[in-house]
Amino acid sequence: MKKVVTFTLVVLFLFSGLTFAQEKATKESCQALVNKAVAFYKEVGKEKALAAFSDPKGKFVDGEDYLSVYSMEGTTIAHGINSALIGKNWIGLKDSNGKLFIKEFVDSANKPGASGWVEYSWTNPVTKKIAPKEAYFVRVDDVIIQAGYYK
Repeated sequence: MKKVVTFTLVVLFLFSGLTFAQEKATKESCQALVNKAVAFYKEVGKEKALAAFSDPKGKFVDGEDYLSVYSMEGTTIAHGINSALIGKNWIGLKDSNGKLFIKEFVDSANKPGASGWVEYSWTNPVTKKIAPKEAYFVRVDDVIIQAGYYK
């Protein structure tokens, strides 16, 4: 009986580790989330999409994967996990190396349909240390939809 309980605990531990690992954002998961968001935006329109993107319990938040959406002026217009950021302009926000990374999103998204990656350094909320981060973005209409991961 003791062996069965031990085996069960080991299996539960291993699967809980797998679940945690699946919640970690990756380059592929960020790109997939943004592409899913773009399709949803085009299907339901801006107003409904922004509301869905800002729902922390909705289909656009999965572990460490969530969306940040900016206007072409650098103002947050949707955020998957922190609604307090909505309405704030971040165009002058610098990372720990002095890089104006929100401005880079805006500048890179200068043409409708633009997409790409922006790299910057930011405090990882898990480790509490500054770490390299990369975010994928796509411009749709007058908004920039992005998701990032820590490298």
